[in-house]
Amino acid sequence: MTDQTASNSAIETGLPYPMGADVREGGVNFTLFSSRAEKIELCLFGAGGEETRLTLPGRSGHIHHGFVPGLAAGQCYGYRVHGHDLPEEGLFFNPQKVLTDPYSKAIEGTPAYGTQEQLAWFRAEDGRDNAAVAAKSIVVGPSEFDWEDDKLPQTPIAQTVIYEAHVKGLTKLFPDLSDAGTYRALADERITGHLKALGITAVELLPVHQHLDEQHLQAMGLSNYWGYNTWSHFAVEPRYAAVPEQAADELREAVKALHKAGIEVILDVVYNHTAEQDAGGPMLCQRGIDNAAWYWVNQDGYYENWSGCGNTLHVGHRSVTRWVMDSLRYWAEAFHIDGFRFDLATVLGREPAFDAYGRFFQACYQDPVLVGRKMIAEPWDIGPDGYQVGRFAQPFSEWNDRFRDDMREFWVHQSGKLGAFAERFSGSADLFRHDGRNPSACINFITAHDGFTLHDLVSYNGKHNEANGEDNRDGHNDNISNNHGAEGETDDAAILETREYTAKALLATLMLANGIPMLLAGDEFGNSQQGNNNGYCQDNDITWLAWHKHNGRLNDYVKELAALRREIPLIGEDCWWDGRVRWLNTEGAPIEGEAWQNNESKALQILMDDEWLLLVNGKRGEQSFHLPQERWKCRLAPSNSFRHADSRCTVAHMGIWIFHKQGEATHET
Repeated sequence: MTDQTASNSAIETGLPYPMGADVREGGVNFTLFSSRAEKIELCLFGAGGEETRLTLPGRSGHIHHGFVPGLAAGQCYGYRVHGHDLPEEGLFFNPQKVLTDPYSKAIEGTPAYGTQEQLAWFRAEDGRDNAAVAAKSIVVGPSEFDWEDDKLPQTPIAQTVIYEAHVKGLTKLFPDLSDAGTYRALADERITGHLKALGITAVELLPVHQHLDEQHLQAMGLSNYWGYNTWSHFAVEPRYAAVPEQAADELREAVKALHKAGIEVILDVVYNHTAEQDAGGPMLCQRGIDNAAWYWVNQDGYYENWSGCGNTLHVGHRSVTRWVMDSLRYWAEAFHIDGFRFDLATVLGREPAFDAYGRFFQACYQDPVLVGRKMIAEPWDIGPDGYQVGRFAQPFSEWNDRFRDDMREFWVHQSGKLGAFAERFSGSADLFRHDGRNPSACINFITAHDGFTLHDLVSYNGKHNEANGEDNRDGHNDNISNNHGAEGETDDAAILETREYTAKALLATLMLANGIPMLLAGDEFGNSQQGNNNGYCQDNDITWLAWHKHNGRLNDYVKELAALRREIPLIGEDCWWDGRVRWLNTEGAPIEGEAWQNNESKALQILMDDEWLLLVNGKRGEQSFHLPQERWKCRLAPSNSFRHADSRCTVAHMGIWIFHKQGEATHET
């Protein structure tokens, strides 16, 4: 029946839960949350585009529901939602627009709105029926995937080493790899083998939830490569699949392969905004279902843009909280996901002021499925009082940008701030030591997807984002970077050597610090983005890892650092270093009082458990150290440019030298 309302004898009352389209014996149950809708029509679409409309007959509170006998998995559907169109109250009901289900596990079609003419078909105020161009949700039945004997690795948090990667970017240019750039490639033994050899215990994947390209990117012929413009929070992104229709099972194969290698899978997830953007963006789903409930709107009906992406999801609303929790459980149960990194996580605790014990966080804390999964917050948004680093509660760990900035200052700009270095290196107790939290609450990083790669951090003074089409205005301006004498690529051997020393110093700091290290994919071998520090829209060789330019020395150094991290007991105990670490100056005396503020020395010694000794030289010239009175053997050095004789060690350049106690003091070299 085309564009007609079918007899409601074809639909029964059904049940209000589970949410979404649920395949059960004899048919499919449909549910949709809307507190202000006057009527909701379920639209069933045939292979030729013909549409059958059925009014959902049941309502339990604000859940509209109905059961359609005879339907099965594979059915395309959408919703038309009737209600008052009151923009001044934040309401945009328009039954002429077909909307996808917020619980869609698969979607047919991709909305195109790169031109104003195309966008008009998806605008809330447009009066034309857009069924012909709207995407449709697809009913998905229970998975029949064979997990075999798959088990979650359950790596203790204190022993975790995270590798942040993009599914496509990680594998696209890997040599001789079948289905490069896909989930299947991620499952390849050469990829999992590289990660395992590197000492990685968890891969943190940039978003694999299905996403859309923003209107301005479509207009420029670019795409949202990173994937933070999420459209469906239950559907697997088909762009990364060798066979798009099999995206879900391909992701499952990748997870299973990584688990077999002992590597956990953490998903970067976006529950702070949706792809509907601001009021001028497309109406695809939540906006037309119940805009004022799904999103934060002010008293004039305008969006609160605390995400910086046009809209902000009202996660504090109980039905939105349930939607997020249902989504997380789905990924944990149906895909065996080991943890989640929450983009702009301050939004999740807004009620509207941030509350670390708010509705969503309480739900996570008590959920039996999510208990034991790793939960990581990006602890900021752009709203009022949005910077909340250190203020989340268990079980959340947090990205620590203070570690990033202070360590860049110390090494790249040679700040010599010994106090800041020691505070960050020992776990950032000033931020995280409260309410029983341990150093594992701190996720240390030097670089991430957003910003320079490690190679570019030591090779560029400024960003080079011209390819992004915004006249180099986008991306961070203050990167705390240093090109060491030449902007970008160079053949100057002295500059290349100094860059490598700085990179190694940063890597050693990351891998040996108290807390959980996160390594950006490609940093282990010197990957570059050609100075682009905001590659979100570059789906090309700017962002794909250049494996053919692999720096084996750097790669081997990271492997050795990871091995030492496992060997040094104190680092893996997830404890504060009270009484077990001595901070010494270059002459071996304790650093005390004002000496911590002496920014000229730029060097110190760190003695752990009277067994492990780290010599830290933060300047590019020679530095001599008077070692504690024991026998010491150098276990790892950034180069052979050092002299160790009697109780003294002289290093020739910047870096960290790691020594292990061998016994009583002697005069051996």
